[in-house]
Amino acid sequence: MTDKTANQDNSHDLYAVRLQKLENLCKEGRNPFQANCAQTHTSGEAVKLYKEDVADEDQAEVSVAGRITVFRVMGKASFIKIQDSDGPIQCYVTRDELPEGEYNTFFKKMLDLGDIIGVTGKLFKTKTGEITVRAASYTLVSKALRPLPEKWAGLTDDDKIYRQRYLDLIVNQESRQRFRHRAKIIQEIRKYLWDRNFNEVETPMLQSVAGGAAARPFVTHSNALDCQFYMRIALELYLKRMLVAGEDRVFEIGRVFRNEGLSRRHNPEFTMLELYQAYTDFRGMMKLTQGLIQHVAKNVIGSLEIARPDGTVINLDGEWREAKYKDLIIEATADADWFSHSREEKLAKARAMNIEVDGELEDYEITNNVFEKLIEPTLIQPTFVTHIPKELCPLAKITVDDDSTIDVFELCINGQEIAPAYSEQNDPIIQRKMFAEQVGEEVQDMDTDFLNALEHGMPPAGGMGLGIDRLIILLTGAESIRDTILFPSLKPLKSAEQC
Repeated sequence: MTDKTANQDNSHDLYAVRLQKLENLCKEGRNPFQANCAQTHTSGEAVKLYKEDVADEDQAEVSVAGRITVFRVMGKASFIKIQDSDGPIQCYVTRDELPEGEYNTFFKKMLDLGDIIGVTGKLFKTKTGEITVRAASYTLVSKALRPLPEKWAGLTDDDKIYRQRYLDLIVNQESRQRFRHRAKIIQEIRKYLWDRNFNEVETPMLQSVAGGAAARPFVTHSNALDCQFYMRIALELYLKRMLVAGEDRVFEIGRVFRNEGLSRRHNPEFTMLELYQAYTDFRGMMKLTQGLIQHVAKNVIGSLEIARPDGTVINLDGEWREAKYKDLIIEATADADWFSHSREEKLAKARAMNIEVDGELEDYEITNNVFEKLIEPTLIQPTFVTHIPKELCPLAKITVDDDSTIDVFELCINGQEIAPAYSEQNDPIIQRKMFAEQVGEEVQDMDTDFLNALEHGMPPAGGMGLGIDRLIILLTGAESIRDTILFPSLKPLKSAEQC
């Protein structure tokens, strides 16, 4: 018995061999790239049709189709497995069942791992208990000219996984399942919000002002309008215009683009949920956000407990912790007077704690470095970090009893921020002033059209942004944001490297 799974690599020799097979098939008048294939059942549906205690000749006949992932030749018969969107199904192909000469001349010699074929036949169960299709006929649907990655080693090179995600999904079922979960997560988010009377809207990706966040945008040019545009860096300001328009509950799930660094948590394009609800505030957003994440976890992974690789269990059930930003800073620095120190004193203290801090940063930026590098990684269980310094965001309401902070929470889980939310600033005079008084390394551009909209009156509202990719990291155990994005941003290879 020979096993074709043991003879796979990516050499040009194999490519040449497959090209020759393609040429031979064409000379015989066979079309190796069919326009269609009659598929009556998926692999999962076919397996469910099998009936115990029913003779083989009375079992259902099915037509299945998929990619050959296992090919075992045993003289006059072969076992193959083909994989479709439901998973693999075994097929049993014999010389006697096929037209004369077909098995030896074409099936054994012209097919390879990776080819996509259709198989028609009745179901039966092998001696090992595997439900199998006994092939009465088969059709080559699409000839694979390049081999699949070696079966047992799989696809382990990270760069190839990200560049050739199609191969990753073929050979790595964990990756396939993660992206199935991604689709389900987004579906459940929409369901949760639709059930609460939120309307989904679409706002411009090309914007004349890069507003709603402090980030470097991608710049492009419209030939038709002869003007510069920015790829959006946030969804916020156009959704708030919808509040002005009288749409009291709106959300959008969409791509945003930031021309900044790459890391385990950052990709230049990523997916955000932003939602806005009139006549509530950041505390209303707390309840909504917790309910949303719990709903998604229950309905997608079936549990409110998430095990981390280190054995820690994240518990999404019950009441979530709430802690003020200032209290966390004081606790972490063991310095009750931290917020009374000068910028220079804070810089020295941060460096004494082995925190790398740019000496040119503003006072509040030094403090936020302490939070991001010392505190945030420790927030494994769900924690609403509230009342952050007002300098960090110009778009939220100032706290009534502390004018140095804003009514905001940052939800941290698994050592990273998952979702910020605000009591939205709806006073156009204060909003204009907060835009104008921004200082520091990252400031938001002033959108005068948005300010004009505010001057027409916007109801009090709570707003929340949720990083979809980070939520998927949390719920699926992915190691990197690149593992949650089908085709993450990569530097293009040179032509020679692509072969």
